[in-house]
Amino acid sequence: MSIFIDDELCTGCGNCVDNCPFVGIEIFDGKAILTEECTFCGACLDVCPVNAILIEREEFQIQKIDLSQYRGVWVIAEHYKNKVHPVVFQLLGKGGELARELEVKLTLVILGDNFEGQLEELNLYGPDEILYLKSPLLKHYYSDLYAQVLTELIIENKPEIILTGATPTGRDFAPRIAKRLNAGLTADCTGLEIDQNTRNLLQTRPTFGGSLMAIIKTPNSRPQMATVRPGIFKVVERHNKKAHVRKIEYKLKERDLVTKIVRVIEKERSSVNLEDAEIIVAGGRGVGSRDKFKIIEELAEVLDAELGGSRVTVELNWLEQDRQIGQTGKTVSPKLYIACGISGAIQHLVGMQNSEIIVAINKDRNAPIFKVAHYSIIGDLHEIVPTLIEEIRKIKSGNS
Repeated sequence: MSIFIDDELCTGCGNCVDNCPFVGIEIFDGKAILTEECTFCGACLDVCPVNAILIEREEFQIQKIDLSQYRGVWVIAEHYKNKVHPVVFQLLGKGGELARELEVKLTLVILGDNFEGQLEELNLYGPDEILYLKSPLLKHYYSDLYAQVLTELIIENKPEIILTGATPTGRDFAPRIAKRLNAGLTADCTGLEIDQNTRNLLQTRPTFGGSLMAIIKTPNSRPQMATVRPGIFKVVERHNKKAHVRKIEYKLKERDLVTKIVRVIEKERSSVNLEDAEIIVAGGRGVGSRDKFKIIEELAEVLDAELGGSRVTVELNWLEQDRQIGQTGKTVSPKLYIACGISGAIQHLVGMQNSEIIVAINKDRNAPIFKVAHYSIIGDLHEIVPTLIEEIRKIKSGNS
């Protein structure tokens, strides 16, 4: 891999210096020069107004494609046992926002079999178009078939944005497609916005172990692909908008398969359902101990809420693993989220900051959780929570 700066073209404008995240370039004698800190990330390439910077990778140069050929936002519908994954409806909501900003169509793409009876229901969640690729072999998920069929479809239709859930299935097929298309892919996104000046998709995701939030764009390739964590975006309201349905019969044969599903073994499902909970009461290190966590459990019980916690509560064995909320746990967006003794590290915030109402209880008035909270209570949770429980019980019994 090599990077070159054409001295004859370079004007020394400094755009490359301002946009380099690694101090890998500087201006000397009116020209841009590279430093030892250069990582070949390519951030300077797109901002050079005179195209004086060139990167060569593995015997080929980065070439800009005709971006005007690509239009439309696609949501790939993951399903299991003929049931569409909830993240799909969340992505239709966000995908619709992006499509409206770009003034393009929102397309729901579903690979499967026997979905004719569900197309009318899917139509209620806002797509302008439903692209249904039908084959008996698409009843189950096969990564090789998904990659093959979707790659062919993308090449033919040229969407500019493709969204899929950051589920085990989405994380499996999305990079396979990106590789075949030489397209950019950002995984585990927690935010998506449009740069109106360039039509680039600005994709936000945690990085450096969750200590920073990075905004990533892929300005020189299309489609722009992103996997999105379930629970990040809200489900769009249902309406009577009529989508155009395109049904394509695929003549796939078993000999096309690299692998074959012989038997499906059902994993025992957890009784914890944080993703769909309307109220969540969560505790953090500030609770103090496993025994003291009982007061958090009591608050959850009186509110008919799900119980959750930060990563440290799981590491300390105060809570089970499936109740962890945050970057390495569940992503939730309940109507009410009560954070007790949670400081608000970014790793936790990315898992709950889209809750409709956030109430934070913490004795540290400088705790980061207060920056995202709608209601902040500063004080000892072991004094505040029992009072809350008592008042809630009075209200529920009609003695308020």
